[in-house]
Amino acid sequence: MMDINRDILIVGGGAAGMMAGLLFAHGGLNVAVLEKHADFLQDFTDDTVHPSTLELFHQMGMLDDLLQLPHSRLDQASIHIAGCQMKALDFRNLPTAAHYIAMMLQWDLLNFMATKAKRYARFDLHMETEAVDLLYNNAERVCGVETMIGQRLDAKLVIASDGRRSVLRGKAELPPQNIGAPMDVFWFRIDKPEGYGGDVFETVQAGRFMMIDHQDYYQSAYVFN
Repeated sequence: MMDINRDILIVGGGAAGMMAGLLFAHGGLNVAVLEKHADFLQDFTDDTVHPSTLELFHQMGMLDDLLQLPHSRLDQASIHIAGCQMKALDFRNLPTAAHYIAMMLQWDLLNFMATKAKRYARFDLHMETEAVDLLYNNAERVCGVETMIGQRLDAKLVIASDGRRSVLRGKAELPPQNIGAPMDVFWFRIDKPEGYGGDVFETVQAGRFMMIDHQDYYQSAYVFN
């Protein structure tokens, strides 16, 4: 095993993993994030940055820089169901620095967090590094991971942030996850006709179809079980 005094090893460089890495690095811990892909290019995944998350960026002094990225803002929204228009969300009175959801592309957000985190001397990001197994010490406590190429990385704490079909959760023989909504979504884009816009979030046909209004297109979805 590599002799590295690493506090935290985070497996998975998605929104949860990268945010955790950034927060721990900001707090002065020695942290590494492993991401199995070569880049962050995933469309229609975690495109919403909620007020609570924006508040964390504000507390770290990064909010102004974040909002330089292309984004649209959702401070209130209505839902159209079965011919009725109903107000569903209103963030305008929240006691936070940003009273809205910032709609931005996931890869922009992840690249932003990676850039900010790399400014901390005790942060490492390992791209194209896939964890496939857990390592245990003599006390049978998890103490690191083994990667696809046989590299052994140690840490005082391992965080499995590798998705709802987590490989490491299976390796730890934990019970199946029962998190998230009991549905899935088929995402696609619809070009926005000139002059359209307004309702940022709209659902029609008894919850089977959803649209999110971006700056120049609708992010659309068909919801299914």
